[in-house]
Amino acid sequence: MINSHSQPGRNRLAKEKSPYLLQHADNPVDWYPWGEEAFAKARAEDKPVLVSIGYSSCHWCHVMEHESFEDPNIAGLMNERFVCIKVDREERPDVDEIYMSSVQLMGIAGGWPLNVFVTPEGRPFFGGTYFPPEDRYGRPGWPEILEAVSSYWQEQRASADGQATRLATALTSWLTSCRPVELLFTGMPRHSRDIATPSYSGSTTSGPMSWAAVGRTNRTSTIWKLET
Repeated sequence: MINSHSQPGRNRLAKEKSPYLLQHADNPVDWYPWGEEAFAKARAEDKPVLVSIGYSSCHWCHVMEHESFEDPNIAGLMNERFVCIKVDREERPDVDEIYMSSVQLMGIAGGWPLNVFVTPEGRPFFGGTYFPPEDRYGRPGWPEILEAVSSYWQEQRASADGQATRLATALTSWLTSCRPVELLFTGMPRHSRDIATPSYSGSTTSGPMSWAAVGRTNRTSTIWKLET
């Protein structure tokens, strides 16, 4: 349901100041800005959260918006199965850095738009970049990803929670120690019908998962401690 405090026909982003967020204010997606309200809703409804990150001059961000976020049927699926948050990476570089690092730790090449599925506590368990509205470029369509992630969350919760915990541990070690981290997710889904492989998520690589950190940073914040 669209926030009753928003302008008629517009979502919650209509009250934001970011040009990028305002570009999405007319989407049929029930976008939330980054904040506690979205995570509280996710906890109350026991839903996973989609955190979608981009910026106003990002070409593929606009492509995915037009193809998927403006589509009423796809938006309906997003609203039904997830709590959806839209983030401007230029407004919240801390959120962007943490989730981009998470996706890179999954062995997926980073980029924008960055779409990360996280627990109601903010811990990522799957992510990728651009997805087309239907199977294309050797990638599954965005609706297929949404269905697969939703089913994974509902039917394999222990695996999703375990994956999120292991990734959080690896990410914390990486961000606090500035040392390379290697982590094997033994329960990681390997196909789009189980969720996806790295090549489906904007990566230029394919094949088995490679869980090696691809960068280093001296930041000490972790996503579940970020200010909302």
